[in-house]
Amino acid sequence: MSIILWIDPWTTTTWFAIIEKSKELKIIDYWVIETTPKDNIWNKLLEIWTDIWWLFKKYKPDLICIEKLFFTTNIKTGIDVSHARWVIVYEIMKKWINYLEFTPLEVKRAITWYWKASKKQVQNAIKILLKLNEIPKPDDARDALCLAYIWSMNIK
Repeated sequence: MSIILWIDPWTTTTWFAIIEKSKELKIIDYWVIETTPKDNIWNKLLEIWTDIWWLFKKYKPDLICIEKLFFTTNIKTGIDVSHARWVIVYEIMKKWINYLEFTPLEVKRAITWYWKASKKQVQNAIKILLKLNEIPKPDDARDALCLAYIWSMNIK
């Protein structure tokens, strides 16, 4: 049995999905950690770190998949997100947990076999792959489930 945790780091919202892989794939949980939008970056980082610590303690993941930083225009947002990402990576390193990193395009390609897939195509693909009755909400929690699913298929 393997526990896989997928993390999509941001500063105001950070998304998680946790799945268990034994003979079959089982979704344990997925949700969003929300920080106070107008709060300063240091308080947000402390809240993210606290929640990460709690996740590691509760679920004891064997593998963590974390999304690589991706931004195109807003450098301030990119810098803040890189701080949040580093808090998470630092905690992973302290616990000696294996981790993998992926870009959003790698996620799309792995789920749909097409790196230009639309959000709707990705939503439908993960619904089918995980045999869900409906598309998971919110959208970014769905993204976390996508990566957790993809990389669970690679664990023996």
